[in-house]
Amino acid sequence: MPATKQIRVMIVDDHAIVRDGLQEVLQRSDDIEVVGLASDGIEAVEIALKVAPDVVVMDLIMPNKDGVEACREIMDALPQTRVLVLTASTATDAVINALAAGATGYLQKFSGRDDLLEAVREAADGRSQIPVDLVKQALESARKAPTRSKDAPADSLTARERDVLTHFARGNSYAQVSAIIGNSPITVRNTIYRIEQKLGVTTKQEIVVWAVRNGLLDEEEHAS
Repeated sequence: MPATKQIRVMIVDDHAIVRDGLQEVLQRSDDIEVVGLASDGIEAVEIALKVAPDVVVMDLIMPNKDGVEACREIMDALPQTRVLVLTASTATDAVINALAAGATGYLQKFSGRDDLLEAVREAADGRSQIPVDLVKQALESARKAPTRSKDAPADSLTARERDVLTHFARGNSYAQVSAIIGNSPITVRNTIYRIEQKLGVTTKQEIVVWAVRNGLLDEEEHAS
């Protein structure tokens, strides 16, 4: 009888005690192998490129490079790798951050052992662990949030930029957006940087929230 294929997991968290705890829980499972540990986003990208894990269990808030940026870079370079975002927050902003990262899964840090194992297995299978009702709440919260005085108007972007941002805000990586719209990943990345400059924002989370507030995700829903 053939052996069960092991899920190769990398753990990323800036707290050693959290990394060790996650590793201990995961290693006890017969179908999961921990192949890498990283303490920040920069290290996460470097190690992921070396070990090509099936799933990355990634903290969102870390020094040097946060989980959102690390997730984007890993998914661009390794499109088959899935990312399971870990957060201590219960706020809808945490869901927005996970969406901005393009994560397959979202798990709160106080979740139990069984929830962690299930989330890793579902992420490996490509099944989303971000509950639909939680996503809807997060997007609705972003729509209702007060508009900042520096927010750029909805017509600030060209039609092409709006198209790129719509797909990006849905959680697609640069490589995935490029496949959808027919441009190179580098072109998509440069377009996202140009959008950030036009909107006067500095993070990927902010442009996702801008997309929600300005109805870009609604446009995609109506078009589909």
